[in-house]
Amino acid sequence: MNEPAVSMESAERPVVLVVDDAPSSLSVLCRMLEDAGYTVLVAGDGEIAMDRMHIVVPDAILLDAMMPRMSGFDTCRRIKSDPALAHIPVIFMTGLSDTESVLQGFDSGGVDYVVKPVRVPEVLARLHTHTRNARIARLAQKAVDVASLGVVLVDGQGRIAWRSPKATEWLEAASPKSGADRLPMFVEPALAEPGSSVVRGEGGQTYIVKNLGRTGVGETMLLVERQSGSISASSRLASAALTPRETEVLSWISKGKTNRDIGDILGLSPRTVNKHLEHIFRKLGVETRAAAAALASAGLEPGLD
Repeated sequence: MNEPAVSMESAERPVVLVVDDAPSSLSVLCRMLEDAGYTVLVAGDGEIAMDRMHIVVPDAILLDAMMPRMSGFDTCRRIKSDPALAHIPVIFMTGLSDTESVLQGFDSGGVDYVVKPVRVPEVLARLHTHTRNARIARLAQKAVDVASLGVVLVDGQGRIAWRSPKATEWLEAASPKSGADRLPMFVEPALAEPGSSVVRGEGGQTYIVKNLGRTGVGETMLLVERQSGSISASSRLASAALTPRETEVLSWISKGKTNRDIGDILGLSPRTVNKHLEHIFRKLGVETRAAAAALASAGLEPGLD
């Protein structure tokens, strides 16, 4: 789909696209929306709705779930698969209030639903909330874009829910074979726990990936930073954000101590030492004990003898 010709995000009157195969039955709703300050567009089916959005990008969509030719669920999936339209909140209108239909609506990308016959005050309240939230989210995303930050939101299934243009550029360059909605394999370890990891893309470029934790919508936020040139050992250690215990373990590794020795010195079981080493390797972006020891020897401050 080509970039829609007109964006209504800055318009004074928010634009609502009402998609229903029997639009005459919603004449009262459309009139009330107009009275409430919305500009209302109407489409009789999903295909017409997609054509409308080639011309005007609405601020919200009221979408009938059950329509001939292309269901509302399929229409919503098409909307969400288009980067130029994916930000639009979709509210389903349905006579189906059973759990399976509701879940199908959310799974296809809807943010809410109202049951037919619709109650206008309820629709207005939901529209106000979702259009406001969508505008705030778009402003935040634009701020990220202007700052050229590599930000990625990952859902609970490990799929990319949103990524900034800079993150898109870097991740596609680092892992060209990864799908648009899949996190590259070299970044996946960063989802394990909050903190920073030093990772290398398929082309050898080094990145620092910071897991900023879970957001309020059940997604994990990652901050991706591409390193220009070589990274000093001390900078790499600082970026890795090792815990004090991990720093102690790494220090003894650099001194040639075995896991059993380290366990005896620090009062830890060998299994616990191994777990610390796994975290250290992941955060430093190394695969061997020797590589970790070399970094530690070059970058750790003295004084842990």
